[in-house]
Amino acid sequence: MACTDKTFETEELEREIALLPAGGIATKKIRGKVYYYHRVTINGERKETYIDFDKVDELRAQIEKRKELEAKVKELKRSVTAEKKAKNTMQVSKFKTYVRIGDELVRMASPVKKFRRRECCSALHDYVFGGQQDKVFVLYGLRRTGKTTMIRQIILEMTPKQREKTAFLQLNKLNTLSQVNADLRLLEENGFEYVFIDEVTLMKDFIEGAALFSDIYVASGMKIVLSGTDSLGFVFTEQDQLYDRCIMLHTTFIPYREFENVLGIKGIDEYIRYGGTMSASGVNYNENSTFASKKNADVYINTAIARNIQHSLEYYQEGGHFRLLYDLYKKGELTSAINRVVEDMNHRFTKEVLTRTFRSGDLSVTSRNMLKDRKNSFDLESNIDREKVERSLKTMMDILDKEEQTVEVDEAHASQIKEYLSLLDLVTDIDQIYLPETGARTTKPVFSQPGMRYALAEALVNSLILDEKFNYLDISDRQSVLDRVLDTVRGFIMEEIVLLETKLALPQKGVYHVQFAVGEFDMVVYDPATLTCSIYEIKHSKELVPDQYRHLIDESKCAAAEHRFGKITGKYVIYRGAPGESAGIHYLNVEEYLKSLAP
Repeated sequence: MACTDKTFETEELEREIALLPAGGIATKKIRGKVYYYHRVTINGERKETYIDFDKVDELRAQIEKRKELEAKVKELKRSVTAEKKAKNTMQVSKFKTYVRIGDELVRMASPVKKFRRRECCSALHDYVFGGQQDKVFVLYGLRRTGKTTMIRQIILEMTPKQREKTAFLQLNKLNTLSQVNADLRLLEENGFEYVFIDEVTLMKDFIEGAALFSDIYVASGMKIVLSGTDSLGFVFTEQDQLYDRCIMLHTTFIPYREFENVLGIKGIDEYIRYGGTMSASGVNYNENSTFASKKNADVYINTAIARNIQHSLEYYQEGGHFRLLYDLYKKGELTSAINRVVEDMNHRFTKEVLTRTFRSGDLSVTSRNMLKDRKNSFDLESNIDREKVERSLKTMMDILDKEEQTVEVDEAHASQIKEYLSLLDLVTDIDQIYLPETGARTTKPVFSQPGMRYALAEALVNSLILDEKFNYLDISDRQSVLDRVLDTVRGFIMEEIVLLETKLALPQKGVYHVQFAVGEFDMVVYDPATLTCSIYEIKHSKELVPDQYRHLIDESKCAAAEHRFGKITGKYVIYRGAPGESAGIHYLNVEEYLKSLAP
């Protein structure tokens, strides 16, 4: 008997069972006479109803009939389950890739049952449960940004009937498009309607053959979700094989608001330390470490970013799209160039950044700040072996000095590296305007992965600790220096976060960093609709200090800003303390400000 026939028979028997009495017959002997009762347990409570003697035999027969039918239904269900399992086993044995279906699919998804959802998961939900769109859904982003978790959450949301028609394909570097095509054909023949394909960019022939998914299977009614960590490969595919036939959802950027809501971790410093992945422990670059090392500060950059770019370029147009970066790639120096860019993200993205003999920007700024500290001036330069410290840091980061590079890196190389980092959503340019020169401007590249940036700062701290001269200092002085280094970096990163999130949340407005001959406005938000602007200082401090807003009340600077952007409607200091006001300057708490930015 076929599985469907057994299911139909089971349903018929269950209807018949529903009409028969449950329970059993009990007897009681009272004053020598036997009485009969129909005993039933309902919701844990036992109930007994008296039965006339002439109806006892009929009731007993009905109860026995029910028990026989219940036993038969139980056997039929066991048989159907065994047949389904056998069928699934038979199908799995025919697959050429690793495919999860049935119970295995549910087991894969169950661990995320209690996880909170990322905001962008709504787009995936609409695709899977909405009407047919004749498009592939592409879910892409760096490692640990929630791609597979979102897929598992969607699978859990499905009805049992939908899950029976769902498959999850886990690919590896050895799989080919031909194998995936064979599996999709088998799934289609067996009535599967929802297919999730993870790590699809690992296939060498994916970029050049991705049209298979949209043109053959989605066009036939399947809903296909592709996911992977090689974001650049998807970008190439969107412009070529899947042009106008895909819905793209990028998961790499995780704003503070979502970091707090999903992970339940509060505080800008925690976001600075771990931001960039949907992991409570900063997995991949800050995991289980007091200080970063080559292993956990460098590995993520190499595997998640440098290899991402190189892997995609290698397989796009058969390696014909490396452009000016080909020599760097062949000589094994592209990773070094990308690492240099990440460390110098606060500085100009030019030939000088990539080719100059390495000097840590973080260390330079910290040294200057400590020397000019009015309360506790400290000459850091005289108390460390700077050359040794920076040599140690350079070794940890695989950074090559100019004399060590076999391929000369020019500004065109730098421009192309920056272009690919932008395509990965790792870098966003903030316009930097110079006043009162109304036409002068440059761009300030802002990095969207604060945790990774902070890990590199911890690597600097680690190199300081290893310096012999530095270790002659008293322990309190050593700790003061280390704290100051990290605090300086946190200040830079917090400013970048505010600029980046404000720009992304207010696309209709201009968000700028403004510099004057002396001093600057950390952020200016310009509203072209009203010809007005707001000016901001961004401070990592928790204290309200008048010196923080000295530029905001400078009449000449404000006049120059109003000439360029229109009337100033608000002056603000964004910091870590409580909201307040001083001399007409509004103080905003940084966490509350970031959470107020619209999704």
